Amino acid sequence: MLQLDHIAVIAGNLADGVSMVEAALGVEMAGGGEHPVTGTHNRLLRLGDVYLEVIAINPAAPAPKQPRWFDLDNMAGPPRLANWIVRSDDLDADFAVAPDGMGAIVDLSRGDLRWRMTKSADGRQPLGNAYPAMLQWQDKKAVDLLPDSGCRLLGFEIAHPLAADLNRALAGSLTDSRVMIKQSDRVSFRAEIQTPNGVRRLI
Repeated sequence: MLQLDHIAVIAGNLADGVSMVEAALGVEMAGGGEHPVTGTHNRLLRLGDVYLEVIAINPAAPAPKQPRWFDLDNMAGPPRLANWIVRSDDLDADFAVAPDGMGAIVDLSRGDLRWRMTKSADGRQPLGNAYPAMLQWQDKKAVDLLPDSGCRLLGFEIAHPLAADLNRALAGSLTDSRVMIKQSDRVSFRAEIQTPNGVRRLI
């Protein structure tokens, strides 16, 4: 079974992404670090049992040999909510039945955290970059190390031209009433978040 782990905002540079999120939600982000394997860095914000990640290319890191996660190599325009990541208790089994295009499972670490995660060959997820990446934490989970921000994820909406195909691909593996998939003429993401300043939205 899969569980929602976190949602991701991609940005041309990390400072712009953090500023966008903090302005939208009215709270400060905390935590994060570098990913040497993929040449990226991030900042995090706890949303109850899940968290929000802002991720960008790290200009101080060597370029990786493979495309970066979340299609960051082709990032253009302002920061935006663009991906989601689910947690598995048996990544090998869930990976085996996932759609084509998930790539491979890689071993990663940052500080005290260790995890295994899917990484596609071209940096994009199946179904128009709308199918979630999958990971399995080893020992600790990132969300458990983050301070309580007073924010909670209320809903996460994925709009997609092939909504039925995305629903079918996730059927029986992900059950989370906060995740909603709707028909649309283009792929987009929206999160509704309860904050100390009221309900705010990220797109």
